[in-house]
Amino acid sequence: MMNSKMILYAVLPRLYDNRCTNPVVSGSIETNGCGKLAAFTEKALTAIQQLGATHIWYIGLVAHASQTDYSHIGIRPSTPAIVKGRAGSPYAIRDYYDVDPDLAKDPAQRMEEFHGLIERTHRAGMGFVMDFVPNHVAREYHSDTKPASVSDLGEGDDPQQVFSPVNCFYYFPDQALRLEITSPEAANYHEEPARASGNDCFSPHVGQNDWYETIKLNYGVDYLGGGAQHLTPIPTTWLRMREILFFWAEKGVDGFRCDMVEMVPLAFWRWVIPQLKSRFPVIMIAEIYQPALYEGYVNAGFDYLYDKVGMYDALRAAACNTGPAWAVSDAAEAGRHFGSRMLHFTENHDEQRLASDFVVGDAERAFAATVVAATIGTQPFMLYFGQELGERGMDAEGFSGVDGRTTIFDYWSLDKLQRRIHEGAYDDELLNEEERKLLHLHARLLHDICPLTIISEGAYYDLGYAQSVADGFRHESHLAYSRYNDREVLIAVANFSPDAVALGLRLPAHAFDAWPLRNNVACRMTDLFSGDFSLVAPTHQAPFPLTLPAHSCRLLLISPLAS
Repeated sequence: MMNSKMILYAVLPRLYDNRCTNPVVSGSIETNGCGKLAAFTEKALTAIQQLGATHIWYIGLVAHASQTDYSHIGIRPSTPAIVKGRAGSPYAIRDYYDVDPDLAKDPAQRMEEFHGLIERTHRAGMGFVMDFVPNHVAREYHSDTKPASVSDLGEGDDPQQVFSPVNCFYYFPDQALRLEITSPEAANYHEEPARASGNDCFSPHVGQNDWYETIKLNYGVDYLGGGAQHLTPIPTTWLRMREILFFWAEKGVDGFRCDMVEMVPLAFWRWVIPQLKSRFPVIMIAEIYQPALYEGYVNAGFDYLYDKVGMYDALRAAACNTGPAWAVSDAAEAGRHFGSRMLHFTENHDEQRLASDFVVGDAERAFAATVVAATIGTQPFMLYFGQELGERGMDAEGFSGVDGRTTIFDYWSLDKLQRRIHEGAYDDELLNEEERKLLHLHARLLHDICPLTIISEGAYYDLGYAQSVADGFRHESHLAYSRYNDREVLIAVANFSPDAVALGLRLPAHAFDAWPLRNNVACRMTDLFSGDFSLVAPTHQAPFPLTLPAHSCRLLLISPLAS
């Protein structure tokens, strides 16, 4: 069955199949190793597809600032003081027309290896998604590989102008950059005139908490002049970023995950996305955090928007028992206005791992939140690599310390993932019982359940409003909703509390007006995780008895016997 619900597997190739067994803190690529594009073999991609993925977002493919020296193949080295970690941030792009050499078995053939990865991903039946970082680039940005027909970012700028719509950067004439950071090598980097930093730091003085490794791109907005927009004629940066998008789309990329879209004028997206989509059938995913702006970005042509401040935040709080479960229903209702446009997730590279000590602390306990995120609507779902094994993000890797996140700055390896990969066997022989169970649960959810028509296309009906404390339902820790079509009904009930519960679920009379069920008529009910089935007679006249283990979510598919 074709899955019309997108399941996006987000993966950092640098870490994915790095087989170093004893990485050291802040280790070099020689010491700690690095994953390669070639590691995504037919067998690897099949394993990802069998987990349920319809698309893969490969994080960090574009060449970015790094402390590893590739000058022997014509790549300008980066100054270590302005690189976060030995491997560098994937979001400090140093050459927008190049592939990161760390990821190639033969760095001199990195673009050819990139083409091979696209071909293998497509042969495996999945879409290929990559980053587009429009707001900022590395401080020492310079393209060594751009086509001769295009100009580089910053080429032709007048650095004596603080702002000009024909400049690509913002300058502070006659002022040198002051790096007020903890790196002992800060004095080794000189930039004059200083340029504004990527986090909208419009000052030559840059601190440790700034995005000091990046420079802000100028889209025609005079931030120091009251935010006035100078968009006619088309600003230079718009033209250059369009060239970059076209460059990668022409290679067969199926979509772009666009970083920090709110930091770029909405007018740019309204201008560039229609042009891009008129030539290439790409999907556009927006990292966005301000709900008041969602409408504008949908209208500009984005296919999907991060549902972070709504669904993610509500689910995280419910799973941690720091917020009410009913807030998840509110988030679902708020997202209904945008239909399937909101991208659900319970982990990504910016957020702490569910199994970390900073969130739930136990991946199996956190799984209920993932079930809800993936089934509460027709929205696509994103799984972050290693999540399917309970990766905890509790290593001190180097620049990234023990913060509950998997590093995006360092050369590192993930023990759980390597035992899953098992030197290319992709079996579960080396996994412990908990990891094996989690892997199978995620595959059951994303590969088997999410493609069901009732999940990918079915309507949503909230059941929480009809529940009563007298029946054992606690709105602070219990969640209930249904999905339905003209043939069957799915009832989902989650228990985020640490205690098992027996409750009575009220099925409102109004729901039977929409559902293809008749009141108090025998139906077949199947538990989609256990496979157990039974005969039931759903009714609005008495509560429906259910038992729920602690930290669990049950998915019950109910069909009239005639079907």
